[in-house]
Amino acid sequence: MFDIRQDDLSSDGTRELLALHLADMHASSPPGSVFALDLPALKNPAVTVWTAWHGDYIAAVGALKILEEGLAEIKSMRTHPHFLRRGAGAAILETIIAAAVARGIRRLSLETGSGAAFEPALALYRRRGFRNGAAFGSYEKSAFNQFLHLDLAE
Repeated sequence: MFDIRQDDLSSDGTRELLALHLADMHASSPPGSVFALDLPALKNPAVTVWTAWHGDYIAAVGALKILEEGLAEIKSMRTHPHFLRRGAGAAILETIIAAAVARGIRRLSLETGSGAAFEPALALYRRRGFRNGAAFGSYEKSAFNQFLHLDLAE
């Protein structure tokens, strides 16, 4: 149903969905609690971005950021409002997991917020086997954020 593509961040659709993602993260999070990557940060060579398309319409975006050998992070996961609960986010998540496995990643992690705005994404991650755990990288635990991990070495 969805055409998954590695994305070079040049299309208007991709840029608009990423702008929506950043705006929503700021609207749904306390000040200083947004760690979403902006467009220049997503162009870092350590980051690979994929998008899901339905015909000419962007349905979802997500990225894999390599942290250090064997560890990686999911970044910028967002489903376009017109494609919610239609499998676009799950398709991107499966693509990211498959790419992580192919690259020899042992643990895939993510940081996200708490509250109603984050529950659909949390449900998706937990259905796929992600479990809450400790902060990682340069993140610090707060009352708002939470950290999920998926062990790929099993």
